[in-house]
Amino acid sequence: MMPAPGDVYITLLGRSTWALVNAYHAVLREKGLRPERVAIVTEEPYAANASTAAEAIRIVSEGYGISPAIGVEVLPEADFVQAGRTIRSLAGDFIRQGFRVAIDITSGRKVTVAGALIAVSLAGLDIRHIYYLAMKSTDDVAKPYMMIPHQIQEIRDIMEDAGALS
Repeated sequence: MMPAPGDVYITLLGRSTWALVNAYHAVLREKGLRPERVAIVTEEPYAANASTAAEAIRIVSEGYGISPAIGVEVLPEADFVQAGRTIRSLAGDFIRQGFRVAIDITSGRKVTVAGALIAVSLAGLDIRHIYYLAMKSTDDVAKPYMMIPHQIQEIRDIMEDAGALS
């Protein structure tokens, strides 16, 4: 009998590859997530950085003893509707396969983030975590997570924080 699928991490890549990689590192270190699959979703102008991001995710993952399958989805630039459809479809497919889905919005551009969150909300999908690496300053943060002072960064789970609203 096959074990039940575990976690999937969908991450949005915008202008900053460092933001994507550092948020992923923070989620592994601070939240204990160990994804079996990672999906990098980016827009056409940033697609050239997706292979760098995938390699960085592979390297960071190895440091935590995991080797998730990594895939890339490329969206047209600034297409709110297509971003929503793609992420809703990805998340829905993973959920139907039994995975627990986390979405990281740290590096995503606003149009992609809004499209993603509105689409999964309207679809009623059971997204377990929505991560965001909050930085108190953006000065000198284009470097590895462990080199950025802990006091200026905090990994947030918007789904956990939303529990305080009810």
